[in-house]
Amino acid sequence: MNKVTEFLNQSGTFYLSTIENDKPRVRPFGAVAEFDGKIYICTNNQKNVFKQILANPNVEISSVAGDNWIRLDGKLLIDERVEAKQAMLEAKPSLKNFYNINDGIFEVLYLTEATAKIFSFGKEPEIIKL
Repeated sequence: MNKVTEFLNQSGTFYLSTIENDKPRVRPFGAVAEFDGKIYICTNNQKNVFKQILANPNVEISSVAGDNWIRLDGKLLIDERVEAKQAMLEAKPSLKNFYNINDGIFEVLYLTEATAKIFSFGKEPEIIKL
């Protein structure tokens, strides 16, 4: 598992920032998976967050784990492949209580053009290009 995915899983909850009508919108997420060498999240395509990502795929994710925190920016793109959806459901089995691969609302998205910065007090940030 890559260090960024590991960090987000360790933190449990991470916060995704999008833009809606020129205003920031932030909400908690808890599901992250690694598939095909990429970092994936998921959502319901009926939610405003999904509409915001479609309108502007530039996002930032932030989270804290112990004494460290991460800022991850990039673009989110939809992956419609069944295999990607299966990977997400396997990584976070509790999602099966809400979604299934053919329900018409379950969407998985992967980060591209992304850079992660992992911070710790008193140290230079670790920069990871994805």
